[in-house]
Amino acid sequence: MAGLNDITKKAQAFLESDSVKNALKSEKAEGVSDKLLDGVANAAKKASGGKHDDKIDGARDAADKKIGNE
Repeated sequence: MAGLNDITKKAQAFLESDSVKNALKSEKAEGVSDKLLDGVANAAKKASGGKHDDKIDGARDAADKKIGNE
């Protein structure tokens, strides 16, 4: 269990580093998150047969605001 705690602490330190924070706020990261959200939204629209496109778009936009830069 001590090994797992050590890995967790190292991962937390890595994620809290300035270089990682800056990378996650980059335009490249924004593009990746937009592509991912678009893909998920399109899959959900296809699965629902277009019946809930407005709700899916709203959820996609809300998620983008939480994780995106814009």
